[in-house]
Amino acid sequence: MSDQQEVKIVFTPSGRQGQVAKGTNLLQAARQLGVDIDSVCGGRAMCGRCQIDVGEGQFAKHGLTSSAASLSAASASEARYAEKRGLPDGRRLACQCSVEDNLVVDVPATSQVHNQLVRKAADNRVIALNPPVRLCFIEVREPDMHEPSGDLRRVIEALQVQWPDRIAGEVRCALHVLQGLQSCLRKGKWQITVAVRGGNQIIAVWPSLKTQILGAAIDVGSTTISAQLCDMNTGEVLAATGIMNPQIRFGEDLMSRVSYGLRNEGGAAEMTKSVREGLQQLLEGGAKQAGMTPEDVLEVVLVGNPVMHHLLLGIDPIELGGAPFALAIDTATEMRASELDLKLHAGSMVYVLPCIAGHVGADAAGVVLAEAPQNREDFSLLIDVGTNAEIVLGNKDRLLAASSPTGPAFEGAQISAGQRAAPGAIERLRIDPETLEPRYSVIGSDIWSDQEGFEEAVKNTGITGICGSGIIETLGEMYLTGIITAEGVIDGSLASRTDRIQQDGRTFKYQITDTVSVLQNDVRAIQLAKAALHAGFRLLMDKMALSKVDRVILAGAFGSYIDPKYAMILGIVPDCSLDKVIAAGNSAGAGARMALLNIDQRQTIEETVRQIEKIETAVEADFQNHFVRAMAFPHKTDPYPCLSAAVTLPVRDLSDNVASEDNPGRRRGGRRVRNNA
Repeated sequence: MSDQQEVKIVFTPSGRQGQVAKGTNLLQAARQLGVDIDSVCGGRAMCGRCQIDVGEGQFAKHGLTSSAASLSAASASEARYAEKRGLPDGRRLACQCSVEDNLVVDVPATSQVHNQLVRKAADNRVIALNPPVRLCFIEVREPDMHEPSGDLRRVIEALQVQWPDRIAGEVRCALHVLQGLQSCLRKGKWQITVAVRGGNQIIAVWPSLKTQILGAAIDVGSTTISAQLCDMNTGEVLAATGIMNPQIRFGEDLMSRVSYGLRNEGGAAEMTKSVREGLQQLLEGGAKQAGMTPEDVLEVVLVGNPVMHHLLLGIDPIELGGAPFALAIDTATEMRASELDLKLHAGSMVYVLPCIAGHVGADAAGVVLAEAPQNREDFSLLIDVGTNAEIVLGNKDRLLAASSPTGPAFEGAQISAGQRAAPGAIERLRIDPETLEPRYSVIGSDIWSDQEGFEEAVKNTGITGICGSGIIETLGEMYLTGIITAEGVIDGSLASRTDRIQQDGRTFKYQITDTVSVLQNDVRAIQLAKAALHAGFRLLMDKMALSKVDRVILAGAFGSYIDPKYAMILGIVPDCSLDKVIAAGNSAGAGARMALLNIDQRQTIEETVRQIEKIETAVEADFQNHFVRAMAFPHKTDPYPCLSAAVTLPVRDLSDNVASEDNPGRRRGGRRVRNNA
């Protein structure tokens, strides 16, 4: 038995408390006690999201005395963070201190994992129904002394006679069904409803008539998990719901979570448990919204990126953290829901779409299934923007797939005032080209900041930061109005025209509100993210020998709310007609719903994925050259003619100053152009 001393921690405002071993890291202690303290960097003292305040004094209610001395002294990393970015007096980074004595910890609102405004709702896509599970109401012969046959035999006989179109091959029966079959038959007076899966598996029975069962299509994203609960008979979406992925407390980006599993014994299992609990919570909430119970869920289809895919299945994703990024499994798979610790109907099954490559997952397969580029003559570019962008390019003749390490900047992380999409976040912004004054709208209000009633509309939420779509529009407007150059530099000379542009150390910043500003480092973070994304799809275009694409599909929650014009102004998407840039919404979830409601779609996506060629950007020699050129807005050398015809862009120098491999010292010539509307 361990004689290690334990200390008591009380977290406020949640009220959670418990005993932990003396010397335990405070962020780890919070996780042990179920306290959600935000962390983007995975405990590296980089993001500052895990700030906490120490309670000082005697807390009679909890029977302890707490002080700053209850924590270890500031680490070198914490001191560097405080010097570089500042920490309020008395505040600490939870990831950098250990618990040395009894302690009361206050978690400020800025450090809590807030409920995100989840925007992955069901679309209006029409799906041909051919569900894997069918309900069959049957009348069964009563037992007869003169013809001894078991109840199951007579049930199968009734199915074959009364539902010949739904029964194929030898019928099997799950043990849990058999265990309750006799009582069910007698309770229903020999009339029962049978759930048959795949035409030959009895997975559930109910006495009398049951008219409705549920299926769930779930997109397990790294930031949010969204579910659509459907009536398996009609295909109607009865509930669409979502939650924050509870794994966020282990790290906001995927590699932070892989790193957490690597650095903490049992970390992968801990994250698996967390995401499965999140799924259970989501399914229970969705079933309640549909007026039913989790026991009514008989089929689940899951999609997710490779790291989420593996953690959900209980597979340590450590091999995905480095080359050659080997997947444990890339084919579709199915299992009982109970094997994933989901408390649904005992006969409920889970189908998981196939992954495409080490960093192109089952969610990308869902996007392909929903958008069907393999059925088109023209060339489609599918982009699912997340902490890791998944990209598919092609048509009916050929499909290529790749991923780009964009990081979480597009979702508001790595941005000084950035946050996830929640009430109070700036999501739209325009800048007057003459005065350089901004006007904006925030999530939770339809009123813009220059309209009467704005202050009252945001009184409850305030202006808390800026989300992904907001930072994209802000940078796009800053570029169009000349506040930032094509190279992404905030032009300090404009400070003479407006107080909005202010000195910020050796660089400048653009002040939107008293608390929200855009720093030079924010611009650079978006440049790095968009350059990685641009280089990824440009590589695929090179492989396909394409100079342009016919249409661009922006998938996911980010793609749903980003204005295609601003995405193109920044170079997040290639040049094409603006009306051909389509915000498709949660295509991954739509693909999951297609596979849920039509079993033929499962074969379709499995066959399609086997034909997709995988391009690994990390080993492509041209990736770096494409990346460097893509750092400029919208691009260093591409004139973006379609965009230029629709938007007046600033004068750009299109000289290519990127050294070629053959002649590293050579600079290729270019030209200066003004793009007019």
